[in-house]
Amino acid sequence: MEIRTRSGGHDYEGLSYVSYSPPFVIVDLINLRSIDVNVADKTAWVQAGATIGEVYYKIAEKSSTLGFPSAIAHTVGVGGLFSGGGYGNMLRKYGLSADHIIDAQLVDVEGRVLDRRSMGEDLFWAIRGGGGASFAVVLAWKIRLVPVPSTVAVFTVNRNLEQNATKLVHQWQYVADKFDEDLFILIRLQAVTSSTSTNNKTIQATFISLFLGGVNRLLFLIQNSFPEIVSVFLLQRTPQIRLPFKGKSDYVKDPIPVTGLEGIWERLYEEDVGRALMQMTPYGGKMREIPESAIPFPHRRNIYKILYLVGTSGDEGNEHIDWIRRLYSYMTSYVTKNPRAAYLNYRDLDIGTNNNNGSTSYAQASVWGFKYFKNNFNRLVRIKTKVDPSNFFRYEKAFLFNSVAEVGKSKFYFTRRQ
Repeated sequence: MEIRTRSGGHDYEGLSYVSYSPPFVIVDLINLRSIDVNVADKTAWVQAGATIGEVYYKIAEKSSTLGFPSAIAHTVGVGGLFSGGGYGNMLRKYGLSADHIIDAQLVDVEGRVLDRRSMGEDLFWAIRGGGGASFAVVLAWKIRLVPVPSTVAVFTVNRNLEQNATKLVHQWQYVADKFDEDLFILIRLQAVTSSTSTNNKTIQATFISLFLGGVNRLLFLIQNSFPEIVSVFLLQRTPQIRLPFKGKSDYVKDPIPVTGLEGIWERLYEEDVGRALMQMTPYGGKMREIPESAIPFPHRRNIYKILYLVGTSGDEGNEHIDWIRRLYSYMTSYVTKNPRAAYLNYRDLDIGTNNNNGSTSYAQASVWGFKYFKNNFNRLVRIKTKVDPSNFFRYEKAFLFNSVAEVGKSKFYFTRRQ
């Protein structure tokens, strides 16, 4: 029987708990939630069923000057988060979560419990951004903690079209990846109700920031680089929003012109207020310094990443999915090309799925494999072939391919879940 590995956090396409060929077995890691923080050597062992909010809480209990660069949403499960890369509002200072994984414990296809030394560097490389459940069942991760100030500054600023939001978003693209690495400002875009617009809607740009320092230095940096823009319930495991949605992702190398942004506004207007959003997450800083081959995650040379989301609840769910696909199509000329890149943890079956009969070829799989991993894809394939030659860890309808694929005289397997 096929197995599904689930850690209990977010799963964009729900592939960790369904199968198209029942019966199947769920390996549910949600009760493996131990977190052991070692302040002296600035590390922690985190079991795969913990949420990142629980990790933050445990670190904060022990130290006010240590942190970990990871997700903004506190209910994300670390099992999928770490194995897909993982990012948050300290990525410009410290990079991805997976950049700070220094050991792991897993059960391989032979049932052996392995750590970094016994699994080898190839497999250790693959599970930090290549999708751990394609290779093994990861039980726990050892993370390297990072220094943070005891006091940080945060702000949220809302601007709509009547308040020059278009100009601000356009300008943000030129500076967001070039700020001091202590400063992180993302943008969330969505249609909101307006009492002054003729169609009762406007576009709101929400600038959300974390600064690793005090307010005086923050004001100085903002004044010199972006002068126009002058506590979470961490132990709650239940997401605040539990509605069905569809998500997609993109990366941007060159700023989108004003006319392109205005086209985005037109499409956001088409959806109900509060149903759809775009989020633009800046890169630069430490992200640009780390080689693209350091871990399987390769998308470090972009100025920002885009997340598209739309709620699909109600009788018109398919119409909302059609809408986000039209928006994604519109964005084609403004985002990365050859390949059009995507983020592994924002799983998107539109990009590609396995054949139901298990005959997906390497050529078919590489179409979406290179979107997620670029030139790291082939190394992942070779590692998968070595550590799981019978393709035990496979997933129907998952991202990559789970059948034998011929490349010359070699046979390769590959699967993936978040």
